[in-house]
Amino acid sequence: MKVALVNPAWSYTNSIYFGSRDPHLPLELGYAKAMLDEAGHQMLMLDGHLNDQPNAELADMVATFQPDMTVVTTAPTYLFWRCAPPELRVPAEFLQHLGTRGGRTVAVGPHGSATPETTLAKLGVDVVVRGECEEIIRRLADGGSLADVPSIAYVDSGHVRITGEPAATRFTDTPALHWPPDWVQKHLTHHHRFDRPAEGPGAEVEASRGCPYNCSFCAKIDFRDKYRRRDLGPVLEEIDGLIAQGVTYVYFIDEIFLPNEPLLLALVDRRIEFGIQTRIDLWKPEMLDLLGRAGCVSIEAGIESLTAEGRATLDKKCKATTEEPAQRLIHARRSVPFVQANLIEMAGDDPALVVEWRDRLRAAGVWANDPVPLYPYPSSPDYRKLWGLPDDRAWERAHQHYLAQFTEFSDIQADRPLPLHELEAICAREVAGNEAQIR
Repeated sequence: MKVALVNPAWSYTNSIYFGSRDPHLPLELGYAKAMLDEAGHQMLMLDGHLNDQPNAELADMVATFQPDMTVVTTAPTYLFWRCAPPELRVPAEFLQHLGTRGGRTVAVGPHGSATPETTLAKLGVDVVVRGECEEIIRRLADGGSLADVPSIAYVDSGHVRITGEPAATRFTDTPALHWPPDWVQKHLTHHHRFDRPAEGPGAEVEASRGCPYNCSFCAKIDFRDKYRRRDLGPVLEEIDGLIAQGVTYVYFIDEIFLPNEPLLLALVDRRIEFGIQTRIDLWKPEMLDLLGRAGCVSIEAGIESLTAEGRATLDKKCKATTEEPAQRLIHARRSVPFVQANLIEMAGDDPALVVEWRDRLRAAGVWANDPVPLYPYPSSPDYRKLWGLPDDRAWERAHQHYLAQFTEFSDIQADRPLPLHELEAICAREVAGNEAQIR
């Protein structure tokens, strides 16, 4: 089968999106390509964001390829599935330009994982993949009845059919990814690096997937939930390939980069620097020292709340006192040039305590951010506590709640976020009749 894999040209104007707006490698499409290659399928993989190609141009390239199936992502790489733009305007724009020229159309991402009916209706695609997508894309490419493919949603005779729960791939033996050299050379972003200006290309790598914790604010219930550690061999092969292409920095997109002594020891002798996101309370001082020796130059550590009551409300399952994470952060800063402590805006936290704690950490060289408001993503426990299971208004409900709760947002949200229906106006024009058909 001929398959087109497309990461569209992302735009974030007036979005609440608070992830990085720079291009990143579309890891989910990279994994899908590796599996499709192994199965003998013919592929075209496009990244409009990385290669600065507008969605109309991407659609024409896909049409020229004449695929049997076109896959489009609804979030800019696996790294941002947990904080994706809520609106579907970008993939919708690509699909509108593509029209009927792409064969069977398939959407992958957090939107279809949490709200498959809504995603089918808004995008007008033939199939939505629920959960981690690479193995399911291969199943779809291999052919056969849609009813026999797990973890998808599709319309059959005017009704939405859903085949099982969201997918969780095996992942542990995922092969090393190999990216086109020109893509790597264009990837100049060193994600979440602030110690010095970037020198040389950057890249993203995945050493583990999922998280063993279930914090209330984390959007992962419907995707990338179960914790798995990838085999060391493919991880090192992938990193060595990136180093050979001139990459000087990689960011581990792992939801939670847990202490991994074999990997860190292997990185000590490699000419590569890297960044991670983690829980600092899970690291002992000697492992933090090894982390620094291995080349870590950036740590983003979730602290969230400064009180035991606040952490309990967030279901952090944190046994440490407030003082212990502070000491670990300060210790980590001795060998890691940039260490960040993330705080969440919590109603019960004393503002004076927050200011005092941040000043203390900053005096020790640790960046402690202003507490940020949270968006209740439909795949988070917080959403379900507020409204129950997601329905066809889940994204609109979360969006309206967020805009009503807060007047100030994250630092990168310079434009006032717009209501979701305004952001998705482009989507509504072309597929308004589809939602009525499904209902």
